[in-house]
Amino acid sequence: MSTTETYFINRLGSHLQNNEYSNDMLVEIIKLSGSFLNLKTISQYAKDNNISYQGVKTCRNVIEVFGCKMVVDNE
Repeated sequence: MSTTETYFINRLGSHLQNNEYSNDMLVEIIKLSGSFLNLKTISQYAKDNNISYQGVKTCRNVIEVFGCKMVVDNE
């Protein structure tokens, strides 16, 4: 991460610790982030792109979010 990104994460963490954001706002941040990242489950990504589950698992950018494996495809 860049210095600017690290600063932003630290500031966000500080605001969260001080309860400056509502749960509704945090949910919207998560939704917005997921939208920009084009996050999809491996199954949904495979279905949407006519690729096998195993092909997605081995050839795509797969991350784990909240215990679920997701594909990041925002390029």
